[in-house]
Amino acid sequence: MVLLCKVCGDIASGFHYGVHACEGCKGFFRRSIQQNIHYKMCVKNENCLIMRMNRNRCQHCRFKKCLSVGMSRD
Repeated sequence: MVLLCKVCGDIASGFHYGVHACEGCKGFFRRSIQQNIHYKMCVKNENCLIMRMNRNRCQHCRFKKCLSVGMSRD
């Protein structure tokens, strides 16, 4: 059974920060939390569709989606 990343839909590498996530989203979330990064505001009304092909385009919306799918800071 193939599990998909709850953030971008790529193939999940495991259960990271409380959700099934790919290596890309796991690393992105870890860096965001550890370095306390505040991303610049979204230019598309914070409504970007985060998918594997475009997940790097809007960091603000990607981080927001990480939190909304249940990735935990703990």
